[in-house]
Amino acid sequence: QVQLVESGGGLVQPGGSLRLSCAASGSIFSIYTMGWYRQAPGKQRELVAEITKRGSTNYADSVKGRFTISRDNAKNTVYLQMNSLKPEDTAVYYCNGSIATMSSRNNYWGQGTQVTVSS
Repeated sequence: QVQLVESGGGLVQPGGSLRLSCAASGSIFSIYTMGWYRQAPGKQRELVAEITKRGSTNYADSVKGRFTISRDNAKNTVYLQMNSLKPEDTAVYYCNGSIATMSSRNNYWGQGTQVTVSS
């Protein structure tokens, strides 16, 4: 079994910063691309940022220049540094990982962490 556990969400004022973390655990053989998605009320889940095993990154246009994704392969952890937060960044943020065990490779999701940007 593989689990992804997010942390770091919360309430922040516009212009503030938050850092999300997502740790993968379990019978992991290898972790490939990891990413952060978000879902606001009444909207579809959307990609925020993703990072390959080698460190190549991809960002949604709406967060470019404000958010930074990184990973620590030794800790099986991915991070999302969010700066200059806006009210429209309010959403539940989900971690996603393409992870291989000894028997298969699957896509895994975390339980989500709430980010609220409000004064």
